[in-house]
Amino acid sequence: MKTLRIRKFTILCFLFILLLPWIFFLTAHFMETKTFSFAKSQSQNETLQKQLTETMHLIEAGKDKWSDTDWQNQLHRELLKAKMDVSIQSESGQEVYRSNPERRGALSSAEQFSVLEDGQLLGRITLYLPKSNTVQMIAALAGLLLAFFIVGMEMRRFLLKPLERLSVAARQIAAGDREAQLPLSRISEIAEVRDSFQNMVMGLQKSYRKQVELEEERRFVISAVAHDLRTPLFALRGYLDGLEQGIAQSPEKITKYIRVCKEKSAQLDRLVEDLFTFTKMEYLETKLNNKTVDFRLILRKSLDSLRPSARQKHISISDYSADGCILNGDTHLLERAMSNLLDNAVRHTPCDGEIVVHCYPDGNKIKFTIRDSGPGFSPEELERVFEPLYRGESSRNRSTGGSGLGLTISQRIVRRHGGDLAVNNHPEGGALLEGWIPASGPD
Repeated sequence: MKTLRIRKFTILCFLFILLLPWIFFLTAHFMETKTFSFAKSQSQNETLQKQLTETMHLIEAGKDKWSDTDWQNQLHRELLKAKMDVSIQSESGQEVYRSNPERRGALSSAEQFSVLEDGQLLGRITLYLPKSNTVQMIAALAGLLLAFFIVGMEMRRFLLKPLERLSVAARQIAAGDREAQLPLSRISEIAEVRDSFQNMVMGLQKSYRKQVELEEERRFVISAVAHDLRTPLFALRGYLDGLEQGIAQSPEKITKYIRVCKEKSAQLDRLVEDLFTFTKMEYLETKLNNKTVDFRLILRKSLDSLRPSARQKHISISDYSADGCILNGDTHLLERAMSNLLDNAVRHTPCDGEIVVHCYPDGNKIKFTIRDSGPGFSPEELERVFEPLYRGESSRNRSTGGSGLGLTISQRIVRRHGGDLAVNNHPEGGALLEGWIPASGPD
């Protein structure tokens, strides 16, 4: 749809207002004079002046015959030729003769003179001349009024109506009706405003859908984690009650009860920490505390914290991190992400298994891989492994103590740093986690 700028539309309206009365004036002039030339008007004025002089002489010469019917008829014929009318009054003000009183409204009083003889007033003469350009002026005025009417209608159509509909749509959107139809317009500025409103509405709809999804996810996370918290809490309370009631009497049994309580408290700590980190990453949109860090040191620190768990299962950990893995990031969040990934690998790697970690620079990226010798991922798990609280039936279940948020948190932390994280199965068996983060710039 072709559009107009308001300035161009205004100029066109102004030109139309100027042009239409002129067209009407020329049309009326042509209908009256049968020509578009105005040169004839000068000769018409000269002819009118000549007829006026002759009529005045005729009236003065027949001053003794003003009441004579034959003279009045002769004067009337002359007046018809000249398209004039006359009114003759005596010295006392009484009307002696009036040629055509019905036409007087269509004529203009042009000449008035008195007839004197030997210094004595004989009468007063009023000559009514035809109105010059009357039809043309009326036509021009009609054209001007019509132009104003048409311009007003067009302004209402192109400016006022779209603005009114846009205002109504804006009020509907403000009232919550995000399906309100925004009007189209052939005026560029209004169309631009309409497009901006449309983009705003689309943004609101997208934001609303995301908000609904986040709200559903929040409810799901809270309900699922609350359910997960019940299991270790129930077990912890049972073992503590056993200690309190003296059920565990031998040192070996007491040690077992205390060990189970510590395991359940650690599981509770992981659940609470995962829930806190997930909420902070998803809803609080915390600002990253970016610093220049060595990613190899982050991996090493995370590995050191998990080596005791790995030693309990006799799992060997091989670290093949290369030099130059420098990036900008939040040290705490990156440690959290790597700890989640390595903890997942330790929990799902069987006893006497192996975990291999690689980290190396690749162009403007820092890439890392974590491979374990566990059962790997099923096809369903490969598609849904990053969904919050998703657990596979075999390799990711509650018996391992996972919250179902670890991989989700790790992926979101990596993406917040501008990178990405993916999972796969290694050709030789086991799970393979691959990720990358943008490397630090020259500074």
